Amino acid sequence: MSSEASVIVMAPPVFDGTNYEVWVVQIEAYLDANDQWEAIENAYEVPPLLDNPTIAQMKNHECKQRKSKAKANLFATVSSSIFTRIMTLKTTNEIWNFLKKEYEGNERVKGMQVLNLIREFEMQRMKESETIKDYYDRLLDIVNKVRLLGTDFYSRIVQKILVTVPEKFEAWYGYKPKFQNLKTFGCLCFSYIPQVKRDKLDKKTEPRIFVGYSSISKAYRISSTRQQSNC
Repeated sequence: MSSEASVIVMAPPVFDGTNYEVWVVQIEAYLDANDQWEAIENAYEVPPLLDNPTIAQMKNHECKQRKSKAKANLFATVSSSIFTRIMTLKTTNEIWNFLKKEYEGNERVKGMQVLNLIREFEMQRMKESETIKDYYDRLLDIVNKVRLLGTDFYSRIVQKILVTVPEKFEAWYGYKPKFQNLKTFGCLCFSYIPQVKRDKLDKKTEPRIFVGYSSISKAYRISSTRQQSNC
């Protein structure tokens, strides 16, 4: 019995011409897990195997088999309409470059896709029956699509939630929530020193680092700037 655990690699979904940026990440990971990505990334020809081959020739033959498997996987993970467009291409490199040129789009197309996704993001509203986590996951799905197009948009999620949640709060309770007590984690704060612990001319406060909120009372959790815990 082999001591190595077997790994089952699931095939990526069939590419139908949409969401190319998502599919290309999945197919790259799939081919890499099957030791076939090099066959696509590097364009090289492998000569046929001769009689009484050397070890080097046998290794080259393995490269040819790897290319054949990679080509078969590319054919198997595209829809029938796309397959008819690539079936005459001979090498994996030609197939990959054709799909990239056809579906990735140029910078102008990517820019339009980003704008459309951002517009979709801004139009999102939290549903009445939706939890914050569900709402966050829905926003994150759009943000990840934007990220695949080369634009980092993650910071907008927090801003979006901070705007949306108060709207629901106000509709339910009749007034806006107050955020003035919220502080930035790691910021500088000052802790009051009780009178019994200081002389008349001593400072009344000392610098601390804000690390969170108390779970048992309405209080802040702070840490000493001298790396001593004082929460």
